[in-house]
Amino acid sequence: MGPPSSRVAVVQAEPAWLDLDSSVSKTVSLIAEAAEKGAELIAFPECWIPGYPAWIWNRPLDLALNVRYTKASLDVNSASFSNICEAAKEHAITVVLGFSERHQGSLYMAQSIISSEGKVLMHRRKIKPTHMERTIFGESSGSSLNNVVDTGKAGRVGALNCWEHAQPLLKYHTATQNEDLHVAAWPPVYPHGAGEPYSMSKEGTHVLSQAYAIEAATFVLHSSSVMGEKGIEVFKNPQGSMMSAPGGGCSAVFAPDGVKMSVDLPDNEEGLIVVDLDYDVLLQARAFLDVGGHYSRPDLLRLVVDKGEKKCVVYV
Repeated sequence: MGPPSSRVAVVQAEPAWLDLDSSVSKTVSLIAEAAEKGAELIAFPECWIPGYPAWIWNRPLDLALNVRYTKASLDVNSASFSNICEAAKEHAITVVLGFSERHQGSLYMAQSIISSEGKVLMHRRKIKPTHMERTIFGESSGSSLNNVVDTGKAGRVGALNCWEHAQPLLKYHTATQNEDLHVAAWPPVYPHGAGEPYSMSKEGTHVLSQAYAIEAATFVLHSSSVMGEKGIEVFKNPQGSMMSAPGGGCSAVFAPDGVKMSVDLPDNEEGLIVVDLDYDVLLQARAFLDVGGHYSRPDLLRLVVDKGEKKCVVYV
């Protein structure tokens, strides 16, 4: 069980589209702002750096944008990544960062948890990019299942990306790692409209995060980015069927019983949602529902997990 309480900040903001240096600068500024507001943890959206690649939902191939996106993505061994770690240390705040990770010639939808001392406590990649995301992103391997860590002041923190919250086995594995709070990272997501799945709307994604809060009996920090006119222009999406209008912000905080604790910002507005969490509420919720403990039946149903990291070349 974590500390008695914690203050957290959930980002709802527009990325610095395809500009790595500006992305890092904006990240550092938001870290400083969250710390000034007394937050002990800040949660960022999916692919915050260098912004979610919205063009993929409107046309499957754009090699020029793909090259720009790759160049603007973040290498965890770079000075840019180190600058973010230094900001976490300087402001004594835990950072849960969502970003497009560049590793050699491939991209991955990554999340890192950086401690208030600037150390990387956890690094993972989305296990299965969703639908059109697979045109540019690769899949992860077993080590990405190690997605919950003890952060100290903010307690045990876990993270998943977007529709990973629709993967029952992955959710269960994460929930059994005893999270105090969970970061659900999302791209720009809009109110439900005709012609699109409800599950990809603001309302549908809130249902997924809210359901995770109830099932795992944990606090959920639902962080989404905002699409502005600049992003629409960069991705050449003015007539696209998805992510082609200003808006998409839907950040929120859900309690372990599913209640929304936060007040929505306008969907085109940037800001931090700051909420104080009382960790005794976790004990109250788990007195009723603990899916990795008293509310489980491993004699009847259990999950088999392979955390081995599968490599392309193995020397014997």
